Amino acid sequence: MALGALVSAVGLVVDDRILVGAPIWAKPFKFSLSFTAYGLTLAWMLAQTTWGRRTGWWAGNVVVLTALVEMVLVIGQVIRGKRSHFNAETAFDANLYTVMGLTVVALWAATLVIAVLLLRTRLADRATAWAIRGGVLIALVGAGLGFLMAQPTAEQRAAGNLDTADVIGAHSVGVPDGGPAMPLTGWSTTGGDLRIPHFVGMHALQLIPLFLIALVLLAPRIARLRDDELRLRLVRVVTAGYAGLVALTTWQALRGQPLIHPDAATLIATGVLLAAVAAGAAAALRTAHGPVSVNAQTEPASDSKEFTA
Repeated sequence: MALGALVSAVGLVVDDRILVGAPIWAKPFKFSLSFTAYGLTLAWMLAQTTWGRRTGWWAGNVVVLTALVEMVLVIGQVIRGKRSHFNAETAFDANLYTVMGLTVVALWAATLVIAVLLLRTRLADRATAWAIRGGVLIALVGAGLGFLMAQPTAEQRAAGNLDTADVIGAHSVGVPDGGPAMPLTGWSTTGGDLRIPHFVGMHALQLIPLFLIALVLLAPRIARLRDDELRLRLVRVVTAGYAGLVALTTWQALRGQPLIHPDAATLIATGVLLAAVAAGAAAALRTAHGPVSVNAQTEPASDSKEFTA
C-alpha cells in the first residue's frame, strides 16, 4: 500500500486528467494511504492477541488479499480513465464494481473476526484493552457506513432508469458527485458527503489507541497520568465521544448538509457532544486517585512500560 501511495503520488504529478471533479490519481492515493494505516494498526492489534492466533493469521491475510484486489481494480480503472466506484456504464465496469463490493464485504468480515479475537483477549492493562476494542468496533461501524454510498440515491430512484443508468450510488447526498469540494479531502461543500463519517469511523482504529499512547508518553511528566484507573476513565470518555462524532457526522451527511456549513441543529448537537466529553473528562479527573507518592513519581508504573513495550 505504501508503494501504491508512491505510484499514485507520481500519477498526481505527471497525469493531469480530471475525473468527477478531482485529479484522477487522487482516489488511489488516498485509498493507499488509508490502507497503509489500516494494515499497520491491525498488524499491531493482532500481535496483542493471546487467543485464536491462527484464526487471526488467516483473517489478517484475508484483509491483505482483499485490500490488494481492491487497489488493483481502482488503479486499473484509473489507467483506463474510468470511475472505479458506482460505475455501471458497461457490463465490464459493472462486473468490476461488483467484485470490488465483494472484496469490501470480505475485508469487513475479516476485520470482524479480528475484533472478536480482541474482545476475547485478556490484556493486562485495561486502558489498552479498551482503546483497542473501542477503536476496532467503531472502525467496523465506519467501514459499514460505506455501504450506504452503494445504494441508489433519491435522485437516481426518481429518474426510474436504474436498469440502464451509467452510475448507481454516490458519495454526496442532495447534490451530484463532482461539485465544489474541500481541498485535499474532496468532500462536498454544497451537500452532504457520506465519505466523512466513513473516514472518521474507520480511523478510530488509529486515533483512539494514539490518544492512549499520548497519555502514556505524558505520564513521566504528569504524575496523575501514571494512574492506570485515570487513563482507563479518560479512554472511555474519548471512545464514547468519538462514537458520538461518528453518529453526528452521519446524521449531518444524511440530511444533505455540508460539513463546513452546519445548521443550528448540528451546532447544538455539536455543543452538547463537546459538553458531554468535557464533563466526562472532568468527572474522570475528579474521581482519579490522589497524588502519587514520591517513590511512584521516580519510576513510571509497570503497566505504562508494558503498553510501551
